[in-house]
Amino acid sequence: MSQNITIKEIIAEEPIDTTQIVLGWIRSVRKSKKFSFLVVNDGSCQANLQIIADADLPNYEQVASMRTGFAIAITGKVVKSGGRNGGVEMQATACKILGEAPEDYPLQKKATSLEYLREVAHLRPRTNTFGAVFRVRNRLNFATHEFFVNRGYVQLHSPIITGADAEGAGEMFQVSTLNPNQLPKTDKGHVDFSQDYFGQASNLTVSGQLNAEAFALALGKVYTFGPTFRAENSNTPRHLAEFWMVEPEVAFADLDDIAELASDYLKYLISAALEHCQDDLEFLQSRYKKDLIETLNHVKDSEFKKITYTEAIEILESTDKKFEFPTKWGSDLQTEHERYLTEEHFKIPVIVTDYPKEIKSFYMKQNDDGKTVRAMDILVTGVGELMGGSQREENLEKITQRMKEMDMDTEQLSWFLDLRKYGSVEHSGFGLGFERAVMFITGMANVRDVIPFPRTPNNCHF
Repeated sequence: MSQNITIKEIIAEEPIDTTQIVLGWIRSVRKSKKFSFLVVNDGSCQANLQIIADADLPNYEQVASMRTGFAIAITGKVVKSGGRNGGVEMQATACKILGEAPEDYPLQKKATSLEYLREVAHLRPRTNTFGAVFRVRNRLNFATHEFFVNRGYVQLHSPIITGADAEGAGEMFQVSTLNPNQLPKTDKGHVDFSQDYFGQASNLTVSGQLNAEAFALALGKVYTFGPTFRAENSNTPRHLAEFWMVEPEVAFADLDDIAELASDYLKYLISAALEHCQDDLEFLQSRYKKDLIETLNHVKDSEFKKITYTEAIEILESTDKKFEFPTKWGSDLQTEHERYLTEEHFKIPVIVTDYPKEIKSFYMKQNDDGKTVRAMDILVTGVGELMGGSQREENLEKITQRMKEMDMDTEQLSWFLDLRKYGSVEHSGFGLGFERAVMFITGMANVRDVIPFPRTPNNCHF
């Protein structure tokens, strides 16, 4: 079995008249008395390999009776295909059944809804759709590390368990070894976390950013790429309770620097997918988003438009288009507003900067107007906000005052404030929810379909 070749290699190299071993799963079987056509996929690429099994095979009747889902090892000669589209196929000389699939195998050849496939998430990678999605995701994962490492960034494996709320929103999953039926209490009746494993209240992280700042202010340029968790009770197609975040942090960089980095990174991801996943993208385009490749090329080749939040509100208030959510200064931009700006008004990706401080996180650098902060969001067609970042507040007095205004525990984040005390410098960073990037680049409409096993409210199966 160690000498097997992948279907991707067979299609690319066309090793005509050589004997090869292919390991994979049956997609379909067409049987006749003299021969049968076996359609096999091994997950290496979107394409299947057609294998001709003649009736003189010793176990022909067993082979011809296989169904969708059978796992097999085929030995045979690679030959030119007799079909109109050319290519190659295999003439089987031996076939070994490695694993059977019963008649009620959940994935039959007929079309299956994405909703149903979420119920069998352990099997959905075997479908054309999810094979394509996760091959693209794999390439984007590789491209992420390639992009940052080639630019001299150091990857930081930031903690998954933390005592700090990086966003100040409080939507965190608690981590505890205490017995919930016998919680120890303090004299004031509160849970006594001093008896817990970490000796304090602890949670799953919502961001690696705060830790990344510490390392950026020593190593210059770092990035985190790991799982993050939000206990937000949201069932939208854009939200998950567990997802992956890419978060670079850069010392001696302002908002313009980080906006340029984010734009370059997004274009790099798109280029990597277009170069290495063309077949998968074409398949996804044929099924889910008819202008997918055109959209990706448009974003890749566009000069992103930069406007302020105030300018965005003025544009939204001046249009005749009716929105579900109001557009007034001080309110957050909703997806419908973001998509209008990028799809209808500018028709290119948009970078919106300088948001009201009241709707942004405590760590963002405050502008001199006292009302806005040096934040930015990148908006793209079909999605709206894809990436968000900011210049960080490096002034100890200002960030401490902002935390007090938001009733945050400055003692808990004393180490973070120390970064503003000891050699503080201008620094900036952004965050990309990796699944949103995968959604955008694959054209999938629901974030549950671009992560292997989605975690959402009332769903922790698999």
